[in-house]
Amino acid sequence: MTFVEWPWVSIRAVGSLPLLALGLAIGLTFAPVANADPGADAFAQFFGPVAVPVAQEPDSSCDQNYSGACVPIARDVDCAGGSGNGPAYVSGPVTVVGEDIYDLDRDGNGVACE
Repeated sequence: MTFVEWPWVSIRAVGSLPLLALGLAIGLTFAPVANADPGADAFAQFFGPVAVPVAQEPDSSCDQNYSGACVPIARDVDCAGGSGNGPAYVSGPVTVVGEDIYDLDRDGNGVACE
């Protein structure tokens, strides 16, 4: 029986088969980096492409006082399915992030058209 000890791990091996398996696992782990494009970023080579969020321009036809749904900019906006008479409607729930200019949040909890 062979006994190999490293500072961070010790392995009791029967012959050299476990060491061979360990070497194969380490080799496969770094194989994508070894075969990657030498001009590319090392992080991207090892972990793959990373999606970067891009800030989008807010829709100019939506009121910026609300989020979660597009509250149209109109003379009057009411909750769809409610008792309001429009002329514009929004389906909720909608979060009030500014001034509730259309009085959609009747109970004042910050969420309109619940």
